[in-house]
Formats: sequence, C-alpha cells, structure tokens
Amino acid sequence: MASRPLSCQDPDSGGRRFDELVLPVLQKNCATCHNDQTRTSGLSLLSRESMLAGGNRGPAIVPGRASESLLIRALRHDGELKMPPTGKLPVETVSALAEWVNRGAPWTARSQPASSGILKGSKHWAFQAVKRSPVPAVREARWVRNPIDGFILARLEKENLAPSPEADRSTLIRRLSLDLIGLTPSVEEVQQFVSDSRPDAYERLVDRLLASPHYGERWARHWLDAARYADSNGYVRDGARQIWMYRDWVIEALNRDLPFDQFVVDQLAGDLLPNPSREQIVATGFHRNTLLNLEAASISSSTGWKR
Repeated sequence: MASRPLSCQDPDSGGRRFDELVLPVLQKNCATCHNDQTRTSGLSLLSRESMLAGGNRGPAIVPGRASESLLIRALRHDGELKMPPTGKLPVETVSALAEWVNRGAPWTARSQPASSGILKGSKHWAFQAVKRSPVPAVREARWVRNPIDGFILARLEKENLAPSPEADRSTLIRRLSLDLIGLTPSVEEVQQFVSDSRPDAYERLVDRLLASPHYGERWARHWLDAARYADSNGYVRDGARQIWMYRDWVIEALNRDLPFDQFVVDQLAGDLLPNPSREQIVATGFHRNTLLNLEAASISSSTGWKR
C-alpha cells in the first residue's frame, strides 16, 4: 500500500500529529529565537505552557481558535508580525499547525519534554563540563612521549597504521616555524638548530618562536577572522575605516599572553571596567567589526522630499 501524507485529520495518527507535523516546524523555524534561554519578545515555544503564557505580545496560541492565535497569524503573515524572519512557510505547513491549534494544541507525552528543551542544548557537547579523558592503552607504548602521542597512536593502531618516521631537524624547524609564526626559517636559523646538540634544543626553539612578535601576527588572524575584522565597511560603498588599532591590540594581547578571560572581557566591556586603560577602550573595537550601511535612503515624495 502506498504511503499517504500524514494529516491532522487522520483519526489513527494519535500523537504523531504533534511529533511529526508540529514539533519539527517549531524546532527548525522557531526555537532558535524563542526558547527558555533566548526569549525573543519574551516568548518561548518550548512547551504548551510557555505558548499559553506568551510573551510581550500576549499568548502565542488560543487552543481551539487558530484564527485568534498570534502564532498562526504570524505564520500566515496576517498582520504586522510576519514569521519566521527567513520567509513565509509553505501553506500546507501553516495549515497543519492551525489544525493542531484548533484541536486544542495537545502536547503529547511521547514528545520531548519541555525541561530538556527543543534545541537539546543541555545534551549538546558545547554545554558539557570539560573532563580529562584517560590516555588510551597502546601496543607500542615506547613511541609515546606525552599524552597527545597516546591518543594519536591509539587511532593509528585502530586503523592498522604505523607512525611515520621522525622528521629530520631541518624539516622540523620548517614545520614549527610555519606553524607558530607563519614564516619559513632562514638558512642561518636552520643551520643553528641542526647543529644544536643540547638535549633541550627543540624546547629552546619553541620558546624562541613563541617570543617572536610574529607569533601574535600569525595567530591573531584566526581571532580577527572570527570577529569579522576588516579595514573597510564591507557594505554597498565599502568605504575604508580606521580600526587598525583594534587589530594591533589583538596581536599585542597574544604576544603578551593575556589570559583568555581578560581577553574576552576587555573586548566586550573594556570601557565599562573601573578606570579603564586606553588599551581596554581600544579593545572594545571588537563591537565595531560589523557591516556599515551608508546607503542614501530615499524618502517618499508624499512627504515633500524627492529622491
């Protein structure tokens, strides 16, 4: 027998009406902004109770009366409020939600409980406390020099692979230099490292590269990319802007090994700290890393203004 589309009018659908028609729509289109943590307009859509309680505009649903429910009206683009912001949902999807409301908006017991959240944030790895994982046991334990080696070798052995031979010193200094400062070593630096017979020659090389001002220049790029740093406005006319002081602050912060918590605080609220330094005020340039629209807007001629 060919399968037929599930409808809220199916008498045998039971709890599937909510689990398969309503809940996925809320998860995909609504819960990112309207959850217990991010109550946009004061509204959470994580439970029937929160829908009935509503937000700044009142209850989201009126069970049994879809036409009077703010959620359905917003999805239908019936009025000033039009949701979701990404565009109107298919008519059949909105109709299914309207039928659900008209049937009393049942929140089935089989559905995910509100306490766990539609977004399942409490179970996401990003919300879990950091735990130290035990170093796995390996067959070739002599190859392991530190805990990281243990994890690498365990995976290699799982795939029946053997570690590559140890790199020679000229290759090692090239790799390390590119990784830490983004520059290749000079001929003199290679010769010096190759001829350095001290047992801590590698550690000394690492310390020297970490102390280089190029270290901050190399690694600041990752944070600046994440912060959307640019020397121009990035919109329409894309005009130049003076924000290089913030860029230099990030580089200097990395070079002086500023603790990460202070690194974040200075950028988010450096100007709000007691007696903020000039550098902390510069750090708040983080908030300036946004597109700037300098487009000259037109005003309707009915107001007396012309284009």
